Amino acid sequence: MEPLTIKTPADALSFIGHTLGFWPRESLVCITLVDNHVGATLRVDLPKPGAEISYAQTIARYLAHDAKAASVVFALYTSLPAETGHTRPHAATIAALTGALAERGMSIRDGLLVGDDTVSQYDGDPLGGPSLPLSSTQSSQINAEFVYRGSTIAPTNRITLPASTKETQTADAVEGCVKSMQSLNSRDAMDRARTLWTEMLDAKSFPADERIISLIAGLQFPTIRDQLMADIPGIDEPMDRVLLAQTHSKPHWSRVEWAEQVLLHAYTRSSTRHSAPILTAIAFINWWEGRGSKAHQFLQLALEADPGYHLARLSDQMIGRGIVAGWTMDRNTAYRNRGLEAS
Repeated sequence: MEPLTIKTPADALSFIGHTLGFWPRESLVCITLVDNHVGATLRVDLPKPGAEISYAQTIARYLAHDAKAASVVFALYTSLPAETGHTRPHAATIAALTGALAERGMSIRDGLLVGDDTVSQYDGDPLGGPSLPLSSTQSSQINAEFVYRGSTIAPTNRITLPASTKETQTADAVEGCVKSMQSLNSRDAMDRARTLWTEMLDAKSFPADERIISLIAGLQFPTIRDQLMADIPGIDEPMDRVLLAQTHSKPHWSRVEWAEQVLLHAYTRSSTRHSAPILTAIAFINWWEGRGSKAHQFLQLALEADPGYHLARLSDQMIGRGIVAGWTMDRNTAYRNRGLEAS
């Protein structure tokens, strides 16, 4: 595959959109550079006033994981207007980031200010300097190449769940299966659930509803749920290291992608009271892939389904503290070199 060359602001914004998979809003996106080659891409929501220093230090810490990076290009997306004679939007944030990066031996090479309709140089004249309409990204060379490769950009990063059957006869079937599993000793119940899950992950098509009901039932048991989640990446290492994405081995990402599709399919067959573990497992997959904001959304949906669901609550607190999956910090293990999000 031929390398892509970013030459214009429109190219840069197209690259960001396709790398993240959506158009950012009220966000700061940073891209590390290694000998004029693009390294890691990080998107973070813009900070609240007064939090700029800690925010900048967190970003610098993330970017410093790209050990070979010497400089950074950023794009600041905001609806705040840029006015002549006034400081640029979120100037305190960029000033704090400049200092935090300098402490780690990195510098800012360039910056873009992306408004609702135009993009311009962050350090340029807000009104007199050159600006481009955002629509120019559609005709950029980078955008054309990504589209040719089958990439698309969603309008936002808001998730859209498939329709669920919710309160149907499926709930009774799941309860019956749960009772059947409770009659087994714990090892037999675990072995059956793992065998079923492995067969699903090795298959090429969605399983029959009877098998999906068994999967949903198994996920209702915390010990089985955790093991099935740890089985997703196909890595033979301790469960806690797999769940926290801190393994030495690289995940089998195609297997992870298929697991998410199977779980979404299971969600469409689940009732509300059985859906929290499914949504939590999907949240973990998104977190592993570097999509912190989507992981947060899935965890919130899990908590809507079951406000007392302990794993969802703990996981959401973890993501809220800015903890990112270890796999995303290494380009050799990261998911498809996608951009990293920190909620």
